[in-house]
Amino acid sequence: MAYRNYIAGQWVDSDSGRTFEVRNPADDQLIDRVPLSGASETIKAVDAAAGAFSVFQSMGTEARTDLLRSISTRMDERRGELAALLTREQGKPLAESEGEIDYARSYLDAAALEADRLAPQQRLDAAITGKEVLVRPTSIGVVGVITPWNFPIAMLTKKLGPAFALGCPLVVKPAEDTPLTTLLLAELCEEAGAPDGVFNVLTGVPAEIGNALMSDSRVRMVSFTGSTETARTLVDGAKKNLTRLLLELGGQAPFIVLPQADLDSALDGLMIAKFRNAGQTCVCPNRIFVPDQMHDAFIEGLQRRMEQLVVGRGEDPNVTIGPLINDRAISLVESHVEDARQRGAQLVLGGQRLELSGLSDRFYAPTLLTGCTSQMRCFQQETFGPVCPVRSYDSLDEVIKVANELPCGLASYVWCATRAEGLAVAERLDTGIVGINDPSPVTAWTPFGGMRQSGWGHEGGEAVLHEYAPPKTYSLGDIGRGLP
Repeated sequence: MAYRNYIAGQWVDSDSGRTFEVRNPADDQLIDRVPLSGASETIKAVDAAAGAFSVFQSMGTEARTDLLRSISTRMDERRGELAALLTREQGKPLAESEGEIDYARSYLDAAALEADRLAPQQRLDAAITGKEVLVRPTSIGVVGVITPWNFPIAMLTKKLGPAFALGCPLVVKPAEDTPLTTLLLAELCEEAGAPDGVFNVLTGVPAEIGNALMSDSRVRMVSFTGSTETARTLVDGAKKNLTRLLLELGGQAPFIVLPQADLDSALDGLMIAKFRNAGQTCVCPNRIFVPDQMHDAFIEGLQRRMEQLVVGRGEDPNVTIGPLINDRAISLVESHVEDARQRGAQLVLGGQRLELSGLSDRFYAPTLLTGCTSQMRCFQQETFGPVCPVRSYDSLDEVIKVANELPCGLASYVWCATRAEGLAVAERLDTGIVGINDPSPVTAWTPFGGMRQSGWGHEGGEAVLHEYAPPKTYSLGDIGRGLP
């Protein structure tokens, strides 16, 4: 396919004809070029979405959910192609890319099912309200979507699913590092019969596209997954039109091992949660707390498991850790590890870039640090890399205090021996999601959102439908009561 903007059902270049390169982070090989778009192209995409709104609404819920299922089927049919492209542009191991395609499809399937269940109308009890009151979900309208590079297709379908189910046309701006899977998904939407204008994709300058979306009053909501810093810019931009925002932002997840927890189970769970996508996930454990009496055995077992990780090109079926996404990303990891060492952390394993024949220098060795403290950057900020910072403890109360001290609160993990103790600790953690003996606590069927600076609103499950279709109240007073 030609990687061009997809606007109003047409594949088009940028107005200037300019492009930018998309390269494989594993070897810097050019994959393709995509349009370098800005404000003018964004306005055209919003024009298309606004013009398609009434058509999309008139389709009805059943037809739109059928469309979602059709897109999901096409994704399954071209799973291998999507996964291969995702690995090329993002770098993650092919098995993880295949898993992301399946995960992405689950958001379409969940949205279709939840929309079928969504009551078209609620009648409130007249004995309580004193009048006849009807409440109906109402599509919010055109939605701007800004997606990240770490899970480019899953984070898109997380938004596309409920939007399409409820008849909201989209204007999508994918991350500059990973736009290609989004453009391929546009092709699948076209094949599935999506009306022209309901799914628009443009690639280009983030600030210009973002500003154009926020400045256009026809864009009723912007759904964004990314950094808290970028979200602040969107909040400033939303002031003009009081644009509604749905924000999924950063986290700094604690992983708390309780004294009676099974050691091997905790280690196996940590390996899954920590090293998915080379540690480049917003729910990745970045602060690992282990009881004093378990510490040495835990470190020994963790080191042994980490030494089994294989770093390399994602297409290699033996590889479990791919490259970091770009030069900024690996420089950040290096700075966090160096800061920790300067502040007294002990380097047990890794701690350096790897030189791999014929590949880029964006591969970082799985790294294990002990003796970490809250003053270290790796405990304060997301590292987004394959780095395990461990801290021992003797007071659970102190651990919970430290776990809650940061302004973010997306996910956390508790490893325990009993359900009761796990739930007791989870209740005290100020995060939107807690994995209790569960390294993968996020599914399409459950609400996903954070506390404090980790986001506004929720995605996933039934909760997200109310973000895209806020309730509209119809109150029939004395004059309206008893109307046929």
